[in-house]
Amino acid sequence: MAKLDDLDMKILSSLHTDASVSVPKLGKELGVNLSVMYSRIKRLQKRGVIERFTIQVNEDRLGMRAGALAGLNIDPKLREAILKEVEKTEGVRLIREVTGRFDLILNLRGQSLDELHRAVYDVIGKIPGVMHTEVFMEVSRRDPPVSFRLIE
Repeated sequence: MAKLDDLDMKILSSLHTDASVSVPKLGKELGVNLSVMYSRIKRLQKRGVIERFTIQVNEDRLGMRAGALAGLNIDPKLREAILKEVEKTEGVRLIREVTGRFDLILNLRGQSLDELHRAVYDVIGKIPGVMHTEVFMEVSRRDPPVSFRLIE
């Protein structure tokens, strides 16, 4: 893959902050003409660096004010079946396979801590092959700004 440059990184940082920004506005902010902006964004998409443009929903405003992380230890022989069941579980927002103390880390959102507790212990914990779960309830949340940079 051809190397990315500082302009590509600035475009990615800006779009990560607000993917709804218009290309003309983005070009003006970055001091780049419109045709260059369009071609750069198209190239980043074509290379698979930009996979999709999406929205971020404020789940607090939807009544989903409780958040938790759950660590799972699973039977590796049942990995695929477990992942399919976890994906179907209400409230699961993110699944990551990790190394260390747990095999999976889940991010969950719900209306209450009780709802999340039931999701982890009464639903996920009863999936065949899930051997152990541990829940970490969110007490605060912070999403720092992301700024992409070149790695030399």
